[in-house]
Amino acid sequence: MSSSSILTNYPLICAFIAFAIAQFIKFFTSWYKEKRWDIKQLVGSGGMLSSILTALATAIGFQEGFGGSFATAMILACVVMYDATGVRLHAGRQAEVLNQIVYEFPAEHPLAESRPLRELLCHNPPQVRLCSRLSVIIT
Repeated sequence: MSSSSILTNYPLICAFIAFAIAQFIKFFTSWYKEKRWDIKQLVGSGGMLSSILTALATAIGFQEGFGGSFATAMILACVVMYDATGVRLHAGRQAEVLNQIVYEFPAEHPLAESRPLRELLCHNPPQVRLCSRLSVIIT
């Protein structure tokens, strides 16, 4: 595959644009919530896979029709969104509880100085809907 075909690959371009917009939105919503800039939001995971896969599936549908390739991409997007709002949402909540427990340990406890677990591993159902709608608009 030549570099010119990559630069004209409509589904790939849509997926990259969706990724950039999702990261950009995360960066500014993080600032709005916490009143501080967190540069890690520009490259951190969480909140972007749904956007990328929805944009990819939609672009494939518009370019190649809503047959086999679209169906495959859409099923993949649905599995990722289901995972993000289910398993990873609950794992993030568990991390929040565990961090609180460790925070309350006395200073002499061996785990008192441990690094906190990441709590934001996914997005909630309204965020998935927003990501999906934005991705369709991009395409």
